[in-house]
Amino acid sequence: MKKLLSVILVAAAVSSLALLSSCSSYRQFSKSDITVFDTQTVILGCEADEEIFNEKADAILEKLSYYHKLYDIYYEYEGINNLKTVNDNAGVSPVRVDSAVIELLLYSKEMYELTDGMTNVAMGSVLSVWHDYREKGLADPENAALPPVEILEAAREHTDIEKLIINEEESTVYLADGEMSLDVGAVAKGYAVEMTARYCEEQGYSGYAMSVGGNVRCIGSKPDGKKWEIGIQNPDLSSNKAYVKNVFLENGSLVTSGTYQRFYTVAEKKYHHIIDPNTLMPKNTYDAVSVVTDHSGLADALSTALFNMSYEEGLAIAEKTGSQVIWVYPDGSTKTTEGFDLLTKSK
Repeated sequence: MKKLLSVILVAAAVSSLALLSSCSSYRQFSKSDITVFDTQTVILGCEADEEIFNEKADAILEKLSYYHKLYDIYYEYEGINNLKTVNDNAGVSPVRVDSAVIELLLYSKEMYELTDGMTNVAMGSVLSVWHDYREKGLADPENAALPPVEILEAAREHTDIEKLIINEEESTVYLADGEMSLDVGAVAKGYAVEMTARYCEEQGYSGYAMSVGGNVRCIGSKPDGKKWEIGIQNPDLSSNKAYVKNVFLENGSLVTSGTYQRFYTVAEKKYHHIIDPNTLMPKNTYDAVSVVTDHSGLADALSTALFNMSYEEGLAIAEKTGSQVIWVYPDGSTKTTEGFDLLTKSK
C-alpha cells in the first residue's frame, strides 16, 4: 500500500525513501526483487564475501515470499489457504490457516484498538470499491469517476471487525458476514518485514537493511559501527530538494504513507489510495506521514492511521507507543514529535 525505496549507489527505483550510506571497509552488496508483495524489494548487506551475502539475501527473500503468499488477497497458491481463501469463504465456513495468518490478524485487531478503528483490516469491502474505480480511471482517464456515496456507504455496512472470528486453538479464520472481506494492506507488509527481520536476528545476521515497498527495516549497524542513513523523500516531486529529512537507524523501522504514489485524477483533482474510515474518502491534511519505531508492523499501521488523524490525535498515539513521526503538509511545512530530530544525527 505504501512507499517505494531506492538505494543510492547500489540500485535505482522511483522512491519515497533512500538508504544513503555504504559499509566502509566491508563491501556493500544488494539484491532486488519485484515478486514479493508485488513491489520493489531491496536487500542490502555488508559482507566480506558476495557468496555469503547472496545466501543470506536469498533466505530473506524466501521468508518474505512465504508471508506474501499467505497474506495475498488477490491470488491463490497451490496447497495454501491464504487470505484470499478466507475472503472467498466469507459467510460460508471457517478456513484452517497457517499460524502466521492467525498471528497477523490478531496483531491487526490490536492495531484496530490502538488506533480507535483508523487501521481496520475489515475495510476490504470499501477499499475494493475504490480499487475498482481507481483502476478504471487509470485505464480510461477521460471517463474517470468517483465511487458513488451510496455504494461506499453500503459497503461500510460490512466492515465490522468483530465479525472477523479467529479460533487460535483450531487455527481457523471465519468472516461471519458473507459480504465482508479483509484487506491487510495497512499492516501485512510491515508485519512480514518485522517477522523476517526477527528471523534474521535469530540467525545472527547483522549489518543488513531491507526495504519492501519502502517498509524499511535495519538489522544491526554496519561493521564499522555506523548507522544506516535513510532519506525520507520529499512528496513534492517537482522540488529540487529530494528529501525532507535524513535519519540514522541501527535497528528499527521507518515507514511512510503518502498521497503521491498511488492516485488517479477525476475532473483535474487527484484522489489518492489512503481512505479515511470515517468519511470513506481520501484525506488531504498531509502529503506524507513517516513513522520510525522498533516494530515495522506498528510503523506500517501507524503511518496509515496517523495520516487520517489530526496532528494532535496522532501525536498522542506516537507518544503512547514511543514512536517518532514527521508530518509533511501540502505547503511543504512539517511537524515532528519531540524526539524526531535526534534521529537526524549520526551519533
